[in-house]
Amino acid sequence: MSGPRASALSVVVFAGPIALGDLAVAEQVRPPTMTRLVTGMETQGLVKREGHAGDARVVLVRATAKGIRLLQEGRARRIARLQIVLQNLPASDLATLADATVIIERLLHVL
Repeated sequence: MSGPRASALSVVVFAGPIALGDLAVAEQVRPPTMTRLVTGMETQGLVKREGHAGDARVVLVRATAKGIRLLQEGRARRIARLQIVLQNLPASDLATLADATVIIERLLHVL
């Protein structure tokens, strides 16, 4: 899967059903580009389009079970690789990472 498709799928999985236009904004692409990306993911069975209950003009994009599974499997592989790398770090580096994590979490709460 291409990087742009993976990124868009991640937004759909974690943001829940999302309007096609909002997905384009989140991914910082023009609506026609997002339409092409969604069409490709739809062909792969990763997402499906559905109407919006309150506004017939809005098209929502929802991840399918296959799309969710694909994203979760990729995430699990990345976490497993990261765990292996972290196990080989000296204790002082792990302590530095722990301190940095606290700072990053604090910044995220501000955002």
